[in-house]
Amino acid sequence: MKPNYAEDTFNISQARYEWSIRVFSTLKKILSINIKMHHGEDQLQDGSIFVFNHFARFETFIPQYLMHQEVGAICRSVASAEFFEEADTLSDYLCSVGAVPNNYTHLLPFLAEEILRERKVIIFPEGGMVKDRRVLDKCGNYSVYSPTARERRKHHTGAAVLAMMLEGFKSGIRIAEQRQDYELLDTWAERLRIESRAALLTQIHKPTLIIPSNITFFPIRVSDNMLRKGVDLFSGGLGRHSSEELLVEGNLLLKNTDMDIRLGVPVTTSEHWNRWDRKFTDIAVREAESMAAFFGMGQQDNNMIEKILGRSLKKKVLKVRNEYMHKVYASVTINLSHLASRLIYLLIQNKKTEIDKILFHKILYLAVKKVQVASQVHLHRSLLNPDAYSGLLEGNAPDVLKFIEASEQKNLIETTDHSYRFLDKLGAQQSFHEIRLENLISVYANEAHPVTEVTEAIEQAIKQAQKIKQDELSQLRFDDECISYQWDMQLFDKPRYLEINKQETATQSAAPYLLRSSLLMSPRKSRVGILLVHGFLSSPAELRPLADELNGLGYTCMGVRLKGHGTSPWDLRSRKWTDWLQSVRHNYAILSELVDSVIIVGFSTGGALALSLASERPEKLAGVVPVSSPLKFMDKSFMLVPLVHGANQITRWIPAFEGVMPFRYNDPENPDINYRNIPFHSLYELKCFVGEYVRCLSNVTVPVCLIQGTQDPVVDPASSELIQRALVNANTELVWVKSERHGILHASLSEAKTHLIDFIKINGDIHA
Repeated sequence: MKPNYAEDTFNISQARYEWSIRVFSTLKKILSINIKMHHGEDQLQDGSIFVFNHFARFETFIPQYLMHQEVGAICRSVASAEFFEEADTLSDYLCSVGAVPNNYTHLLPFLAEEILRERKVIIFPEGGMVKDRRVLDKCGNYSVYSPTARERRKHHTGAAVLAMMLEGFKSGIRIAEQRQDYELLDTWAERLRIESRAALLTQIHKPTLIIPSNITFFPIRVSDNMLRKGVDLFSGGLGRHSSEELLVEGNLLLKNTDMDIRLGVPVTTSEHWNRWDRKFTDIAVREAESMAAFFGMGQQDNNMIEKILGRSLKKKVLKVRNEYMHKVYASVTINLSHLASRLIYLLIQNKKTEIDKILFHKILYLAVKKVQVASQVHLHRSLLNPDAYSGLLEGNAPDVLKFIEASEQKNLIETTDHSYRFLDKLGAQQSFHEIRLENLISVYANEAHPVTEVTEAIEQAIKQAQKIKQDELSQLRFDDECISYQWDMQLFDKPRYLEINKQETATQSAAPYLLRSSLLMSPRKSRVGILLVHGFLSSPAELRPLADELNGLGYTCMGVRLKGHGTSPWDLRSRKWTDWLQSVRHNYAILSELVDSVIIVGFSTGGALALSLASERPEKLAGVVPVSSPLKFMDKSFMLVPLVHGANQITRWIPAFEGVMPFRYNDPENPDINYRNIPFHSLYELKCFVGEYVRCLSNVTVPVCLIQGTQDPVVDPASSELIQRALVNANTELVWVKSERHGILHASLSEAKTHLIDFIKINGDIHA
């Protein structure tokens, strides 16, 4: 029998509620969990009932906090009755901050009244934690496992009943308003403790929206943690279930975990009430003497009205329940572990228990590219930012390495020199309370299973991986370069960067480019690729005119965007010189798969980076053209950079300080391309790089054509002579161009371009 509670048991204490918000805000700063809420405009404000999936105990407190933080909402939440069995401090506290036990006799009518009093309601319709994340049965229908009943069951319908009956009540009140039954309206306002008829009507005319919401954690870890060890020590030993929950949830809280809360497309309950239904709700609103009595009419059959209303409601409730549960699971935030796990189980379903590593990584990469363009798939930022999955094709993407390592430790996967073997444990039955510890691959795969576009993407990737041409793969990798540029642009287009960003004058597109040649135009030249590397503070636009001209001559040209460039000086400030070199390496790898030989043309720092890469002797490299490349600089204050950098590093330890002099103003030759603000940290990185790359010049063995302006105002012209002397194992030539400018390529000086093109014709065509 459901218990009754005193009317004032669930009164919310504003003081306690706000105190709890402050405490959680403090804890959030201490903990290592990164909470991000994704929602559309007005979803939080307009939503009435928010339904969430349930994976961890602590997550039940977080939606209330976020809603209060975002829109100042006070929330009611439905909690397990076990927390209210004794009238103790815990139950008193829970009641005072909006929790209501799920066995309260008048739970749903009480929550309906609260919504009409402008409060939000949070419900977890799974009825408990779904540790295995398995929500689809063998027939593809939604259900969850009940550890208490030890069988699978349907999701609870409470949220659907609440929404449908509340909408029915609103419909009846709106009809009363239309016939100007003010006495009935005033009566209901008084019953509901709403201050006036007008206030009641304001709430009645709001749509009753259910907001399906999904909580996704990434990554999930099962290694031991301090929380579990501490509790185990002081409690004298933990039970298996408690230990498992502290292990998994302790890691979520303490070990740098992303918690994505995504609000899905609202379920509008008014769409489920027809004209005849509204006539019956009109009668029910007139006859009921309380909200509890009104709700009772939809669940009893004492008379004809109740029978008709109840029969209609039952069908609608199941339909609404299924609709919002589908949207809850469709809103999962997909990450690389989801894709890898679904791939593994799809392979096992196809009787494949071993797969070549290269093929596995290729399938996974192709699956990433496919879900990126899938309209109904919500992606974790690690799948939106190519830097995060960089190295996936080579098998060294950090997230994949961690996934494989964790799977090996649990005896789910065995790694050989050339393949992955899927072990029997992947198909073994695990208990509900053990599966998170023993088989996370199953947990991830189950979580992604309801998103049909994910499975379709992986199945398509499996087929495509066997026949995809290298040319197509390279085009996808270049697509990543363009996505990376857009990601960095958005990342550093935030208010805290505005003061510096608004001083920038660059207007030309800084996007990387790939200009393919036509085989019909010049079959021999088309097999030669030119990699163009821009200078410090610049962008690919710097060498775009040259690229267009070379492409017109029949060469395939690719413009590198060095990390930190073409976006914001703040972006550049966050990078190291190794990031710039990696940009050149990565783009070289893409271009070299499209052509038979590559020549690198680099301007200024780009030329130095080209020589640095040439010292690694990559395959297909036919020559290097460094233009105005530095070893020495004309600005003698460059020697003070380490001193300023050191002072900046010290002050950055102090909160709210960005350094004594984080940026230096720059007056560039090409303000429509270059940054106007130079990060001192980046100048320091440049100085470090110059000191580093000069030591590897003796390893360069391909032909080198150095081009240098005679009166370069930025780079000491003597640099080119020093570089030439250091290139002891390369066939070199030094071309002097009479010019007072640093950017002799951008200035379109015919002498510089003539020598450059002649070098490409001789060396590129020889190697093609």
